[in-house]
Amino acid sequence: MTDIIEVVDEASVVKPPSIKQKTAGFWMRFWAFLLDSIVISAIIGVSIRPVFALMNWSVASDAWYAPMTILSGIIFYAYFVLMTKFFKQTIGKMTFGIKVEKDDGEALDWMTVLFREGVGRFINGTLLYLPYLIVAFSPNNKSIADYFADTVVVHENIYTKDV
Repeated sequence: MTDIIEVVDEASVVKPPSIKQKTAGFWMRFWAFLLDSIVISAIIGVSIRPVFALMNWSVASDAWYAPMTILSGIIFYAYFVLMTKFFKQTIGKMTFGIKVEKDDGEALDWMTVLFREGVGRFINGTLLYLPYLIVAFSPNNKSIADYFADTVVVHENIYTKDV
């Protein structure tokens, strides 16, 4: 019996194109964040303001340590952390068909989500949201928080050829 060994030149092998999910750009993420801000404002307006009105507490203080500011901040961060952890997307992202994924394709763990949504949003908010502009110019439309947490925001059902 004769064994035949076939030598194949790698250049002659046709590889099927690989596909990947399309990353969400600046404007898509901007509109999603704007919608999320409206949702958070509604949650605060429905849940916290009536309690403050019932207790005759002031909601007008501009100090960062005012009870209204602290409770609003807790709701803001809790909304983003919990929605991203359990659904990979917020209501704004759901509406625009985008979601958060880890770069390596693994499931989002608590540390990743807390770092991305907590620390990343705090840094962006502290710097007047200017770091969000990085999304428009970075490869794969990644924000500072995405780089820190090794995540990417992608469209749910739109794919591109990986060249």
